[in-house]
Amino acid sequence: NYVTARDCANLLLACGASPVMADSPEEVEEITAVSSGLYLNLGTLHPSSVRAMLAAGGRAGELGIPILLDPVGVGASRFRRESAQALLDALPIGVIRGNASEIRTLVLGTGGSRGVDADDPAPGETPESIAVLAQTLAQKTGAVVAVTGAVDVVTDGKETVYVRNGHPMLRRVTGTGCQLSALMAAFVAANPGRVLAGAAAAVCAMGLSGETAYARL
Repeated sequence: NYVTARDCANLLLACGASPVMADSPEEVEEITAVSSGLYLNLGTLHPSSVRAMLAAGGRAGELGIPILLDPVGVGASRFRRESAQALLDALPIGVIRGNASEIRTLVLGTGGSRGVDADDPAPGETPESIAVLAQTLAQKTGAVVAVTGAVDVVTDGKETVYVRNGHPMLRRVTGTGCQLSALMAAFVAANPGRVLAGAAAAVCAMGLSGETAYARL
């Protein structure tokens, strides 16, 4: 996602990871082979990047490298919805991280979000009802699902974690969702076999970072 790539790279460096951004089908399999985790982001989608994500994901699956999918703005267009579904169908996605509207679109197969910032709960939606959506998607895909919002929800379909830290101003900065997904991919890669714990820890770390940043304004 070229809107957020620099911020994601800097965050990964800050947490001790070593990022490489690549979206060319000609090199992604080679780069994936020397990586500990693979983060797929739909933010600035085009046909070539979809081919690259499928190739990288296929290589990651062969090598047992954890894959995280961030379905950015998946409800905004048919191309995004179809691309997200193609990735879910073809690859062993281990983690899905999105806001409520994105996760709802993946569960229901339709969407109408206005853009990548459409993370407000639907009318009448509660953390508990969002958790049901996340659990449904987790059970359907076998992935850990993390839904971020005023209350964050992380679930593997059986165990569910609610995270209540963070600050509302995180929503006013472009790319914090992408940064969280990058952080989550790093945490999961660094903790093999503990996907739910790694994903939940990343959500907590991002929330605490937001609180610290606001306190320093």
